[in-house]
Amino acid sequence: MTKTCLLLLVLALGFAVPAAAQLSGGPDTVVVQSGALRLRALLWRPQGRGPFPGLLFNHGSGAARDTDTGRRHQEDIAEQAAALGPVFARHGYVFLFLFRRGAGLSADQGTFSGDVMERALAAEGQAGRNRVQLRLLETDELSDALAGVAFLRALPDVDPRRVAVAGHSFGGSLTLLLAERDSALRAVVDFAGAAASWESSPPLRTRLLTAVGRTVAPVFFLHAANDYSVAPGEVLAADMARRGKPHRLEIYPPFGRTAQDGHRFVHLAVPVWEPDLFAFLDERMRR
Repeated sequence: MTKTCLLLLVLALGFAVPAAAQLSGGPDTVVVQSGALRLRALLWRPQGRGPFPGLLFNHGSGAARDTDTGRRHQEDIAEQAAALGPVFARHGYVFLFLFRRGAGLSADQGTFSGDVMERALAAEGQAGRNRVQLRLLETDELSDALAGVAFLRALPDVDPRRVAVAGHSFGGSLTLLLAERDSALRAVVDFAGAAASWESSPPLRTRLLTAVGRTVAPVFFLHAANDYSVAPGEVLAADMARRGKPHRLEIYPPFGRTAQDGHRFVHLAVPVWEPDLFAFLDERMRR
């Protein structure tokens, strides 16, 4: 996909194009094989000659509909890709934004995780949703993310020894489970992971604590103060501190007026976290 095609996609979904999306060329559309599924991903490359460090970004699942603005979460994913890709490429990272099964450009490949969880909630209540959420994180969604990391490491312009993962919301939780599985990752970034589910899902809390206890790579937890909850970052960072594991936690000032605004700061407030994030990544990825 050309830069023009991506911007047309975002415009067709009813968004203004983030300024950062106008800063670099690309992206390319690539296919990531995950079992029988052919997932699409957008790939941004830095200017110059590699090999470069690489980063896989795991998007969230969200609710079926944004209750404040009526914005479909699927559309929010497209906006995330357009906002983040050029920023990471500008900082010298090959950036892979994978649309996992049922999401965005992979809408014809399986069922979107947010829809699966919404059906479980309607049929079985919160306990059913919690059960399905954890199952997805540990099976189908993790399989897709692992395929994305393998694809990224195999690219000729990526240094396979310098690969990191990042994720937002559901994708932040997924990123922690991915880091638990892959001890070769150099850095892990969790934007607002589990913020909307932490209070309502004790099984998820337990599972994420287990994951960070087994993770080797340094983890950076980021929240806006008005996120649905900042407890995930606080609790998980405290557990890593107790175990003597390298980590960083930043709770940024409130962004916007609602918890939903705070939750979406990952792509709506890039300048707020950009210096901290790339200081964290560069320290670990450029050695």
